[in-house]
Amino acid sequence: MSFKIREGNKNDAQAILDLIVELAVFEKEPDAVEISVDDLIRDGFSDNPRFKTFVAEESDGTIIGMALFYERYSTWKGRAIHLEDLMVTASKRGIGAGKELYASVLKYAHDNNYNRVAWEVLDWNTNAINFYENTGAKVLRDWDVAQMNKQNLEKFINENF
Repeated sequence: MSFKIREGNKNDAQAILDLIVELAVFEKEPDAVEISVDDLIRDGFSDNPRFKTFVAEESDGTIIGMALFYERYSTWKGRAIHLEDLMVTASKRGIGAGKELYASVLKYAHDNNYNRVAWEVLDWNTNAINFYENTGAKVLRDWDVAQMNKQNLEKFINENF
């Protein structure tokens, strides 16, 4: 392997943000990223982190991929992990970094006695869907994701409270 997987740290925040932006472009949402390096450092690498990361790092120190995940709670299953993003930079896809990042999150979940790992995948991302299904993951095609953005949240609160 020309890379290693390790836990991310605050010095990786810019590289993590760059990968998040690259993922947003890939997902056809180039202007959707609103967070900053400071947000990542505060929220992921403080005394009470809101998320964890694994990064794929080349021998020269270049971060080529990352997995960002956090704990959540399922009323059906109990302790669970949500895999928010799994991303390898376009020029390094196909070398196994994504698979190793994915495996690291699953191993973390297993070793820490979580009952489920869940994530979303775009319905047009057939490469990712095939990869996940080949690892034993079940892609739930009959569920839709619902979200309330900050602007609509503000509007709802102003109209209802």
